[in-house]
Amino acid sequence: MSMTIKEKGGYQYIDEGEGEVLLLLHGLFGEMSNWEGVVAHFSKNYRVLIPMMPIYTISLRKAHLEGLIDFVEGFVQMENLKDMTLIGNSLGGHLALIFMLRNKEISKRMVLTGSSGLFENGMGGSFPKRGNYEYIKEKVEYTFHDPKIATKELVDDVFEVTNNNAKCLRMITIARSAQRNNMAKEIPQINIPTLLVWGLNDTITPPLVAHEFHRLLRNSTLRFIDKCGHAPMMEHSAIFNGYVDEFLKKNPLEKTAHLV
Repeated sequence: MSMTIKEKGGYQYIDEGEGEVLLLLHGLFGEMSNWEGVVAHFSKNYRVLIPMMPIYTISLRKAHLEGLIDFVEGFVQMENLKDMTLIGNSLGGHLALIFMLRNKEISKRMVLTGSSGLFENGMGGSFPKRGNYEYIKEKVEYTFHDPKIATKELVDDVFEVTNNNAKCLRMITIARSAQRNNMAKEIPQINIPTLLVWGLNDTITPPLVAHEFHRLLRNSTLRFIDKCGHAPMMEHSAIFNGYVDEFLKKNPLEKTAHLV
């Protein structure tokens, strides 16, 4: 599927389909293209929005979770979004949790996949080896169960980030902010329907993390995907989409009227 990137109000984003809003949030090394299979499937019946997170361009003083949440809230306000389903992978899941707690009136459902917020064993917390392509390739492959998912294009993108001083500094600063922000005490306050989709072979946020999210989230459903790593929506998009489809149909949004 060819996705058109739109630009408005200083934001770059994907906006496909019509109907109920699915707001997709990508992770630290993620890109909007990570969600291509999800967009192709759900844009037939939903409005699917993906803002490009300013991981590598945000000012250093805002290079933390609060800065990214301000970015997401600004995007939501610009588009006047209501009754949303938040879908987040890795750092994007962490942001979805914080956003929901701050915007309960417009966040109706949530899907977390390989989310940080409790524990994450990733490359972002320390300065990665620079100039070593094979090391970066190995780290990117570590994200997936099937190393073939780590295409040369994907490895090249990560390699470029780790060898760019400005981008790398912002990435590490944001990663450390996420690692410091353990949400174990806040998560039990969340009671909206939440779907957890996890790879059984996730080495970054292992299955034990999924079980802990399931324990803390009172209104949650947990689904595992075998032979799958940290990004189920990329590695097994058809299975991922099936679980999300089932969840959305099981938890339909209430029909509410908004006064203009």
